[in-house]
Amino acid sequence: MDRNLMRAALAADRPPDEWNAQMKALWWDARGNWVLAHSMVDELETPEAMAVHAYLHRKEGAESNADYWYRRAGREYYRAALDEEWEALVVNLN
Repeated sequence: MDRNLMRAALAADRPPDEWNAQMKALWWDARGNWVLAHSMVDELETPEAMAVHAYLHRKEGAESNADYWYRRAGREYYRAALDEEWEALVVNLN
């Protein structure tokens, strides 16, 4: 997704209905609702959703849980700043 589209969407009250769960989760996270963001990807088994799940646990400060979800997502993880990781997820996930 284009980062500018996501940033513009953050001005709305809700994420667009047509977005998938992981993009909605990133939207809710950016709006400060970690609990709702987490609930959107908590039960999903796609690599993309698991990558967002990992990011959310990292943001929460649960590093070992985050590492578990990064492995499940099949991703090599480097410790970028949280805002850089959020942006990379927005740009690279569909």
